[in-house]
Amino acid sequence: MPIIGQGGITSANDALEFLIAGATTVGVGTALFYDPLVCKKINAGIADYLARHGFSRVTDIIGTSSAHPPLEAAITSTKAC
Repeated sequence: MPIIGQGGITSANDALEFLIAGATTVGVGTALFYDPLVCKKINAGIADYLARHGFSRVTDIIGTSSAHPPLEAAITSTKAC
């Protein structure tokens, strides 16, 4: 069953936390009012994280919270607002 991560997603780190916890998709809402380009920034941050950690697809990290170290503030350039 798909799980949608929703609420408080303003950066790639936020989206990654939901994905690693098991969400199959994430929804961005209010952050779009503050930064209309936030989705592009989030996607770029996720792609950067995947490349740095040797993953080729987003599906490789879904639900893998026990296999990942805590997210460091590694994606500071994609923070909205």
